[in-house]
Amino acid sequence: MSVTELPLSSLVNQCLAGQQFAFSELLRRYQGLVFGLCMKMLQHRQEAEDATQETFVRVVNNLHRWDCKRSFEPWLMTIAGNRCRTRLAVRSRRRPMLSLNEPVADNSHLERDAGHLAEEVELALVGIRSECRTAFEMFYRDNQPYAEIAGQLHVPLGTIKTWVHRARKELIQKLRERGTISA
Repeated sequence: MSVTELPLSSLVNQCLAGQQFAFSELLRRYQGLVFGLCMKMLQHRQEAEDATQETFVRVVNNLHRWDCKRSFEPWLMTIAGNRCRTRLAVRSRRRPMLSLNEPVADNSHLERDAGHLAEEVELALVGIRSECRTAFEMFYRDNQPYAEIAGQLHVPLGTIKTWVHRARKELIQKLRERGTISA
């Protein structure tokens, strides 16, 4: 049976077992649905792409919490909706952007490249040891200082620095192996 034919429960089990191909398939199946919701709520392509990416990061980190007796899509869409509402709340607190009177250059190829890189990073992160990945994400995604991460995870500061360093090295290695970045 090919991965595209796997039932959702088997796919989720393989994701939980750290199988990258399973996460790729989960992403393929639901990315359009999530992006559509994000685009509808945010009405801004870049923010919708960012919210979609954040949604799948949350899904990967919390997949073990999904109750397989319940439908997957409402759980997934709730996460996506929450990411969008958070972005809308942040947006409402910002000053309005100035409008440009000049035409904006077509940077769609940059968006595609950035989206591809973000997807590759997320796929590579799936295979990294969970504590290293968690520390790495808290440091880079959540912009938390090492000391705060150490306090939250109840481990020494040096251990957090080591975990973040290991995750960074492993991520770079995985991206090189996949041909995403050059040696």
